[in-house]
Amino acid sequence: MAVTTRTLGRSGIEVSALGMGCWAIGGPWAEGSRPLGWGAVDDEESIRAVRRALDLGVTLFDTADTYGAGHGERVLGRALAGRRDEAVIATKWGYTFDERSRQATGEDPSPAYLRRAVTDSLRRLDTDRIDLYQLHLGDLSLPRVEALVGTLEELVAEGLVRAYGWSTDRVDRAAVFAQVAPHAAAVQHTLSALRDAPAMLAACDKHDLASVNRSPLGMGLLTGKYTPASTLPRDDVRGLAPTWLEWFRGGRPAPEWLRRVAAVRGALTADGRTLSQGALGWIWARSGRTVPIPGCRTVAQVEENAAALHRGPLTPDHFAEVERQLAAVRTAALRAADRPHWPMPPVPAARP
Repeated sequence: MAVTTRTLGRSGIEVSALGMGCWAIGGPWAEGSRPLGWGAVDDEESIRAVRRALDLGVTLFDTADTYGAGHGERVLGRALAGRRDEAVIATKWGYTFDERSRQATGEDPSPAYLRRAVTDSLRRLDTDRIDLYQLHLGDLSLPRVEALVGTLEELVAEGLVRAYGWSTDRVDRAAVFAQVAPHAAAVQHTLSALRDAPAMLAACDKHDLASVNRSPLGMGLLTGKYTPASTLPRDDVRGLAPTWLEWFRGGRPAPEWLRRVAAVRGALTADGRTLSQGALGWIWARSGRTVPIPGCRTVAQVEENAAALHRGPLTPDHFAEVERQLAAVRTAALRAADRPHWPMPPVPAARP
């Protein structure tokens, strides 16, 4: 059964059930010598991809001010020129950066910086409002987050922001944030067929939040194109994977995650879907609040992912089979090499 739209929590904002993640279209940027982008990109192809997504019914576009040190927002703004009212823009703030050098420079969780950041994002996006404005600092303490709520509410009252959320995997903090922040509408967190998030989904249900899902395809692993011999280039964040990026090590796909992909491939593709379409169908079957945002930077990637909308959630039988296969892999994952990576590694920092 096709699935086409979902609601961003208590905001009432309707979005496509599938979003487009825009990290990759930001292009190169770095923290010192460590890349934080996905390598060189073709801005014109990125613009074509965004517009093709709109044509195919994808309306939610998720970016961040720090992607490409501001470049990602500018590209998205160009792509949506003349079509702004068809789109729901989600962006993030909290990390600081230098636009000229394309360098990450730190973080600033202050209300004053929040004011500057929203103004800068509106300018780069060439828009008069941000539909979903998300705190990017996933490990920020609750007192510091609560200190931002007053400013966020002012931005809503001024019409600059329609709703806001937090990009975090910290369930307890997301729950408290939802209770103290009147216009909180979503939490962005990791969710995929390889990594469930039952506690976070339960919190979303309890507090009427949308579940916006980063890494729904395991940063590419659930596209099926990577093998143990695959090597990522050194200008790709996956090529020199930082500690918060669990899917790759030493520029190669982590073998324990490739084993999990192999285990669920059959169940995810049993009804004729591609592997990535099956992985998206799993997310929709998992919860009615989920909105996966797979990253895309080409028209072909957009078209394959958007086709999943017409297939809809996995059937109950196929979903149950994926769960059965994963349970078997979890049982087998007692080898020493797997122990640090299953069932849950340390909660990653806020990036991406």
